[in-house]
Amino acid sequence: MSELWDLIDETGRPLGRTHRRDDPALPAGAFHLVVSVCVVRLDGRVLTSRRAAVKDWPLAWEFPAGSALVGETSREAAVRELAEETGVVVDPASLELVGRVREEQALFDLYVARVIDPEVAPDPAEVVETEWGHLDTVFARTDAGEMAGPWVRRLEELGDALRARLAT
Repeated sequence: MSELWDLIDETGRPLGRTHRRDDPALPAGAFHLVVSVCVVRLDGRVLTSRRAAVKDWPLAWEFPAGSALVGETSREAAVRELAEETGVVVDPASLELVGRVREEQALFDLYVARVIDPEVAPDPAEVVETEWGHLDTVFARTDAGEMAGPWVRRLEELGDALRARLAT
């Protein structure tokens, strides 16, 4: 069954309509919400995942991410996507918002979740590999074309804020 998304305007306000993921393009002026979590351990290493070969941007790296489903808040969607893709469970209240990027048909929210040393159990339908590494590795992968395409702009816009958030 295809995902169902709430449609929002460019400010994030609900439009009172929904959109099925597999339907044609969103109506003009409508967006859906996409969320991601940069999980960081006490040693400063961040969790990245490599997308399954059957997904868009096959075998590319990313932070765990996905679309909010009908009725979900940004934080709820971020927690669900993180758990579905990696098995890592965090409290929605613990998420720290890094920022929002307006994309062509989506508003993208990036969060940081601070953890001690969680067990990572990737869903093989979503993720073929995970890795704990330095944030600099993420930016090097972006420069090398190894991150999923949407991450180039996301990290251009939010990279400095992400670095600052992780430095605190």
